[in-house]
Amino acid sequence: MPLCLERAGAVPLTVDITVSDIKSGEDFLGPLLPHTSRIIRLRLAGYPSVEAVTNDLPGFFDSPMPNLTSLELQQTTEPTELFPPSEAPVPSVFQNVAKLESLCLTRTPLYPTLFSIPSLRELKLLGYTNLFNFGAFIGFLRSNLNLELVVLDIQFVADSVKIPRGRATIPLSRLQHLSITCSKAIDSKGLLSYISLPRGIRIEVISNLSDQSVMVDSFLPSPPTPIEKLLAPITTFKTRVTPRELRLFGNGSTFTFRSIQFTMGALWEWAKFPTTAAREFHTNVHPYTYSDIRLFKAVMGRLPALEILAVSQTEFPVGLLSALTEEPVLCPALKTIAFFDCKIGSNTVKQLGEAIAKRRDSTAARLHRVVIVNSTGTLLDVTSIRQLRESVPCVEVRVDDKLPDLS
Repeated sequence: MPLCLERAGAVPLTVDITVSDIKSGEDFLGPLLPHTSRIIRLRLAGYPSVEAVTNDLPGFFDSPMPNLTSLELQQTTEPTELFPPSEAPVPSVFQNVAKLESLCLTRTPLYPTLFSIPSLRELKLLGYTNLFNFGAFIGFLRSNLNLELVVLDIQFVADSVKIPRGRATIPLSRLQHLSITCSKAIDSKGLLSYISLPRGIRIEVISNLSDQSVMVDSFLPSPPTPIEKLLAPITTFKTRVTPRELRLFGNGSTFTFRSIQFTMGALWEWAKFPTTAAREFHTNVHPYTYSDIRLFKAVMGRLPALEILAVSQTEFPVGLLSALTEEPVLCPALKTIAFFDCKIGSNTVKQLGEAIAKRRDSTAARLHRVVIVNSTGTLLDVTSIRQLRESVPCVEVRVDDKLPDLS
């Protein structure tokens, strides 16, 4: 290793150390110590506490790392204090953070030296089971206002979560991506209420709550005005039943909600948002009963500007298509219908033909494109394709693992 380091000259170094792999008495760090000033990325994993790192890696942190920009620490045990007091001794691992741009901590305490790092752009806090005090965490965010990416898998003390009155209090104007994984809806609600969300941001809320039914609006600010204003106008809705997912696109921003818990209300929770400007609607809803189909017709009636309807992994798409044969015509701007891994047979083709004919005889825009994609290679027969092409100018049939860009 010494020869390789010398030959590398001034090339920046990335160091990845798993403490459990260190053999007793092994001095593998010795040759590295003269070159610590070249380390720009450091990852340490497998240690019980940050205090133990100094003992396991003697002399390593006594050498300066003035160019360190990325630090990842994976602690195996929960810390006794998530926010140690300012008078507590600071482990040497946190002595080289002045130029940090990326910080990823797993079950690792947040020492005072991690506050107010002007260069910090990325923050990931993962795998914590101990509860954070909400006020202390808000103070931590407020001290690092240049963050561009924040990924959180943490929980808060229930009584500590507060919803601010008036304007949001943390102006993270550079934030581009915010991901929150939580087991309590109030945790997401509190954070989204406190952060001033800039245009163009990607927001992701993941619920790992499995013991009760949850709805997306319980994870949003109440009322959800900040999210709605951020996305307005919402132009694309993507909803999945299994696995449960809701994605909204608009105004250059995106909002995603995922949950491991299925609830019947999740079929239509997207309709709680403003839908009049939506141009695309993607769904894998399975309308098995008449009441399901009737409800789907009702929500389709709230999509007057819809141009693209994409249906995925639905065994009976004919139930959805029946909404397009209604009088008066629903979704009068509809131009494209796409199917991905759907069971499409002669009944589906017949229903689609009826919908196209009715729309052609009305004032609605003419449907001009049908896209059928199957990932297994099971496609429509030649006769059905010919029937579609007699009704629709453009029919695309392909084998692929996803739908193409439909816009």
